[in-house]
Amino acid sequence: MGSNPGHPLPLGFVFRSRATKDEKATTAQAQVTDSKQPRDPQAPKGRPTPKRSEAQSQRRSVANTSMTRKDASKRQREERRAALDRQRQALAGGDERYLPARDKGPVRKFARDFVDSRFNVAEFFLPMAVVILVLSMVQVASLQSIALLLWLVVIVLIVLDSFLTVFRLKKQLAERFPDQSRRGAVAYALMRSLQMRRLRLPKPQVKRGERP
Repeated sequence: MGSNPGHPLPLGFVFRSRATKDEKATTAQAQVTDSKQPRDPQAPKGRPTPKRSEAQSQRRSVANTSMTRKDASKRQREERRAALDRQRQALAGGDERYLPARDKGPVRKFARDFVDSRFNVAEFFLPMAVVILVLSMVQVASLQSIALLLWLVVIVLIVLDSFLTVFRLKKQLAERFPDQSRRGAVAYALMRSLQMRRLRLPKPQVKRGERP
């Protein structure tokens, strides 16, 4: 029997056809909408574009990190400046806590006090050298001879006084600090004896003639 063209179609077939058409239309509209949205050039392909709030949050995070680094470097500069100020005050007042490493310790302190408690020929070398230089520039043979003789006398006195300082200082260091390292203390004391008393750092803490 042939099909009757006038026979109505079943209801289920009609509804399924309409639903299929609606799904296709919805899918096509979604594809058109996605193609019109701008793509973030920095976003990786295949990943969703980050939201504006997330991007702003990331920028604020980077800004806060850079500010933190600036604050840290500023804090380091301030701490370094404060340490230098404490060290300068310690050199003037003798505070052992903030002295440089070369001046710290009881051995170095005793070496300083030993030099500061006595007259050292070497500390007068600079003013004597100026006097001798002036005498040597005068075009008088007798004064130039005196200047040369003074040079020899000053050098001999400095050498003898330095030997005496080394001998006495070594002896007292061995008696007072038998179990501590005394390395470099004698050379440290000799370098200090070459400086004028008012220019020494750390500042002298004992008077001349006072027992260290």
